[in-house]
Amino acid sequence: MDIRIKLFLDSNPDYKRYLRSNSYWYKTLIRNPEMIDAFISEVKEKYKLRTTDKINNLIDKIDMVSKLINVLR
Repeated sequence: MDIRIKLFLDSNPDYKRYLRSNSYWYKTLIRNPEMIDAFISEVKEKYKLRTTDKINNLIDKIDMVSKLINVLR
């Protein structure tokens, strides 16, 4: 594996965890290091790290707090 990609993957614990549970990515990244963007997008989709996921999570929390306030009235 390319040293730059190895260092990049080691810098993020989510990438390491996903790589360990989906070991086929080792072979893919060794053979084709340009697939790193596809790997990153798959990790973000799996662990819900995308911006849209964060916005939805925030909306859910706000909705929960507003329902709690309505119950307390």
